[in-house]
Amino acid sequence: MSLELNDVTLTYPDGDTRLTALDRVDLSVPGGCLTAVVGPSGSGKSSLLAVAATLITPDTGTVTVDGVRTTGMGRGALTELRGRRIGIAFQHPHLLPSLTAVEQLQVMAGLGGRAARGARGRAMELLDAVGLADLAGRRPHRLSGGQRQRVNLARALTNDPAVLLVDEPTSALDHERGAAVVELIARLTRERGTATVLVTHDRAHLPAADRVVEFAG
Repeated sequence: MSLELNDVTLTYPDGDTRLTALDRVDLSVPGGCLTAVVGPSGSGKSSLLAVAATLITPDTGTVTVDGVRTTGMGRGALTELRGRRIGIAFQHPHLLPSLTAVEQLQVMAGLGGRAARGARGRAMELLDAVGLADLAGRRPHRLSGGQRQRVNLARALTNDPAVLLVDEPTSALDHERGAAVVELIARLTRERGTATVLVTHDRAHLPAADRVVEFAG
């Protein structure tokens, strides 16, 4: 399990010119390592996650996910790669309001191609790992912000990803709940051996990371 970005450059159209979001970035994240990425708004943190998630193809450079080099892969192959090897926990959980916590994970398992048999047991195992087994039957409106983020993390881990990408998980939480979520990410990274990238604006949580990468403005 690993994530490798080598000499990655990404630009966006900006009128008659192009705006550089990532400039020859190198990043190596081994399995079981939590790497925190910090920096001011506009420094390229979100662009880094999008490239690592194979949602955006860089102008130059290579992205390798769990030993698979993504350069030249078609859209269908990239979608399959994301479903099987990459877990993404977005800043806002975007849980489906009509589904319970356990059903959120069961739906993700189906999207990842897992058989329906055993999906509920697997979902319950993950909810237990994030401390929410006793709330498995609750819908999002009956969960706190921190609890919804825990469901978000469990959902990202549903298909046993090699790479876990987490975007600003504490932005809507107070310090205590935010710290609990970051500590949970660190524990799950170690236990499950994922190559984890955590983008955060809150430097108070950096001690939980194994490595810190700082982007300049």
